[in-house]
This record gives sequence, structure tokens and C-alpha cells, in this order.
Amino acid sequence: MVLTIDIPEKLLARAEVLGRPVAELVSQAIDDIVEGPLPPGFVRLGTSTKTPAEAAADIRDIASRHTLRGIKIKDLIEEGRRN
Repeated sequence: MVLTIDIPEKLLARAEVLGRPVAELVSQAIDDIVEGPLPPGFVRLGTSTKTPAEAAADIRDIASRHTLRGIKIKDLIEEGRRN
């Protein structure tokens, strides 16, 4: 895939100081993002080893244990359908 981006002057200066090509720095930054930890609530697509049935079972299990001030997720869904 080819992607065209505007390189900030700050990155150009850093590449010059380090004596490395800008493309190498950008490539390394992308690798770090791909391999590094994700912020809370984010997931990597395509990395799950669960089957759809296992994932659905996990969702049902979580929904049965978590409430919002005593209101179950199922009840919130039903309330949304009524409105």
C-alpha cells in the first residue's frame, strides 16, 4: 500500500540529527503503534482466537454480572425498544 503524508519539520530535523532516513523513522513509528499496548477499551482486530459462539457466551456472561445502578443491561435494551 502506498500512502502519501506531509512530514512535519520536527520529524525531518530529528531524522537529520539521528542520521536516519525519514522513511525508516516513520516505519518504526508505525511498527511501534501496531505492536505496542493499546489504550483501555481498544482491541486489535483479527487477533481473537475465540469462536463467535465463545465470544457471544462471554458477552452474555458479562451482561448477566454487570448492572447500572441495579438495572440489568437486558432491561436497558428493553427500555430502549419501548421508546
